[in-house]
Amino acid sequence: MHLAVLGINHKTAPVELREKVSLDEEKCGALSRRLLDGDGALEVVPLSTCNRTEVYVVASRPEAGQKEILAALTQIGGIPAAELEECSYFHEGDRAVRHLYRVAGSLDSMVVGEAQIMGQIKDAYRLAHKQESTSVLLNRLFRHALEVGKCIRTETAIGENPVSVSSVAVEMAKKVFENLEGKVVLLLGAGKMSELTATHLLSQGIATIFVGNRTLSRAEALADKFNGRAIPYDDLLDYLPLADIVISSTGSPHYVLRKGEVERALRRRHNMPIFFIDIAVPRDIDPGVNDVNNAFLFDIDDLNEMARANAVARKKEAEKAERIVGQEVENFSQWLAGLDAVPTITALREMAEAVKQAEVAKALARFDGDLSEKDRNRIETMAAGIVNKILHEPTVELKRVANERGGYLYVESMRRLFKLNGHKKTETEAVPGRRQAEKDEH
Repeated sequence: MHLAVLGINHKTAPVELREKVSLDEEKCGALSRRLLDGDGALEVVPLSTCNRTEVYVVASRPEAGQKEILAALTQIGGIPAAELEECSYFHEGDRAVRHLYRVAGSLDSMVVGEAQIMGQIKDAYRLAHKQESTSVLLNRLFRHALEVGKCIRTETAIGENPVSVSSVAVEMAKKVFENLEGKVVLLLGAGKMSELTATHLLSQGIATIFVGNRTLSRAEALADKFNGRAIPYDDLLDYLPLADIVISSTGSPHYVLRKGEVERALRRRHNMPIFFIDIAVPRDIDPGVNDVNNAFLFDIDDLNEMARANAVARKKEAEKAERIVGQEVENFSQWLAGLDAVPTITALREMAEAVKQAEVAKALARFDGDLSEKDRNRIETMAAGIVNKILHEPTVELKRVANERGGYLYVESMRRLFKLNGHKKTETEAVPGRRQAEKDEH
């Protein structure tokens, strides 16, 4: 029984290669069936996002699992095996567990602390479970990984400090207005950064987006993306008083908005604040706007400085998250070690011996000392014989199937049926404040 993961991500492979091995629902099912029908894999969970494609397996032989995953992904991508192998990583045992926990905690993401990966892992696991490609080990591993991810987000501030220019801009806007629902955005220019910032703002409940660009067709194309409205570029001063947030990235060699124009716009809106985001280089908005009451101006340097400071803060939180991951890997490894046949058989016999001794003691106590030593020995011998006969066949069978395909299912079943896991701290109890995990096996 070998736990392993093989994959590629944004650190090891260019987007051109990641695109080729991207897995939709149908491809996930086909890949899982291929691996399960082979000699190597017992359980499979594929995970595919824009930044990674990974395949988690429980394999009978680690080398077979690695080769079969590479072969399956090579076939899906239509690429040479050597090209994929050169960009791939392969982790086994504790390293595979640690990798998944780091992914779930967004420690392995392009933007550390991003929240989307948790939902993507959940969707990948649910799909694999629906396609019946998981069992005891990967059920436990993925549900625990989701708990680890939640724990990291709850017990650290890893996701609280935005580290991209666009997300910093949104956070600053929220400080100005508190609530962005129903606000109006005026987008000047059609640059990628301003488009991304507008996308983030739209997710916060922005009501309307006006788009102005010197080329009206480009303004119309961008407005369509946001279900917004294109405006003639020469009319932007007429729309400025309507805007709560202005994002400018025009590429103009001169200021697009000057201090006096902003002052007039604020008077027309009765001094309700306007938040300006100037992403252009050279700058689009006169720096003197900062001196205008109720005008809040941030340029690209301001946003970059905040993003860098936030990245430092996230790095400190990431160190806390790494310690959580380390503890949780150890806890999972202890649970996994308990699935081995030998400690399971030992625990079973210890449990049976404790029951035997307790019951013999009760029986002997009823005779109130009237039994001879010889009779006492007979009762104890008879009880030991009954226990040994009952345990003999299960013990022999457990040893026989332990190393067969899926044998760990029998081991885990034995532990569950006879409650051999005891009342030790589970992996979910190891982190303070963390809620109990769901039942892991089906």
